[in-house]
Amino acid sequence: MRFFILLFTFLFNLSLFSQVTNNKHIKVKLGIEEFIENHLDLIKGKNIGIITNHTGKLPDGRHIVDILNGNKDFKIKALFGPEHGIRGDAPDGKSLSHTTDEKTGIPVYSLYGTGNNKPTKEMLKDIDVLIYDIQDIGARFYTFQSTLFLCMEAAAEEKIKFIVLDRPNPITGIRIEGAVLDDSLKSFVGLHKIPVVHGLTIGELAKLVNEEGWLNNGVKADLIVIKMKGWKRNMWYDDTGLPWVKPSPNMMNMNTAIVYPGLCFIEGTNVSEGRGTSNPFEIIGAPFIDKDQFAKTLNSYKLKGVEFEPIKFTPTDILRVTVDPKYDSIECNGIFIHIKDRNKFEPIKTGLYILYTLKKLYSKDFKWRSPSRSTSKYFIDLLAGTKDVRLLIDEGKKPEEIMKRWEKDLQKYNKIRKKYLLY
Repeated sequence: MRFFILLFTFLFNLSLFSQVTNNKHIKVKLGIEEFIENHLDLIKGKNIGIITNHTGKLPDGRHIVDILNGNKDFKIKALFGPEHGIRGDAPDGKSLSHTTDEKTGIPVYSLYGTGNNKPTKEMLKDIDVLIYDIQDIGARFYTFQSTLFLCMEAAAEEKIKFIVLDRPNPITGIRIEGAVLDDSLKSFVGLHKIPVVHGLTIGELAKLVNEEGWLNNGVKADLIVIKMKGWKRNMWYDDTGLPWVKPSPNMMNMNTAIVYPGLCFIEGTNVSEGRGTSNPFEIIGAPFIDKDQFAKTLNSYKLKGVEFEPIKFTPTDILRVTVDPKYDSIECNGIFIHIKDRNKFEPIKTGLYILYTLKKLYSKDFKWRSPSRSTSKYFIDLLAGTKDVRLLIDEGKKPEEIMKRWEKDLQKYNKIRKKYLLY
């Protein structure tokens, strides 16, 4: 009898603990939760397509496709996968083919590396509603945004309703940094005139681009954004209580997301951005760098909220994460970027100072990544959204001089942005 009493007590306490942990820590109710609980009437009797990946989950881990599949009130006709695929396990830049979802048997159309970044008329045949549910990272060059815009265009052209299930901006919704995209530098890492750090949720971003008429030929999607509940603009992702799910294989954690908008610039150079290590974008380096000199110089600028530690590292292939990283199996000298105060940290300014210092100290060896044959444009220009970074750093200009050029465009963008804030 005593055993059963003890067992009952244990289970009761466990239940209470579970309730406390579930209720206390999760502060934000996602768009997908709101949709499932209150808005399924929007797709009743419809054939639907879902644009998603492994991040399209409820906090309890259930995936949007698994939740909606089999419901007799509507039918999932197709799935559409962005970079890294539906399950999110394809390395960065890997081309993906059309396939069938093993779990559900639903056709999966790849929108990355197939020549069709935008759904075709044939892919959308018999679809009445498209649903988008993917976690963004808050930086313009994250390709999930381009997938969103191109899918909205396709939906508008085919007169298909488009629903965005909103999710948090992990790096808050109050920061605006970096150059506004120059129209001459449009690419899959930047399609519209927004800065690198845009300060919007994915739902707000969809509304802005749609209502401002920025989609191709000025078409407008029949757009519905399902808002979150409880999210506030000053929230970092770990303030929400939601579990972290890596949006892409190298987006390891919050620290990665915080440094990414500025440190992604390193991808436009011959310096390793840390792919092939456990801390991509927090670690950068190359064989030709003097790690102690580099760290000392960067620390001398006294940049806000950050310190630089000299380190050695050796990039290697990591299964389903990184293939053929820069300096594969070669020891590199570099820095570890320690965020001391994320509220003061300025990712774009920090990234520019790193580029400035690389050029200043190692001009003989430091190089910009060569233009691709397909675009004839420097990758750093596409990432930054401007030629200013490359040209002015080559001239020896300091980051403050570079950023000053962007102020008027940022002010103009912010006026537009404020019209579409949902929170």
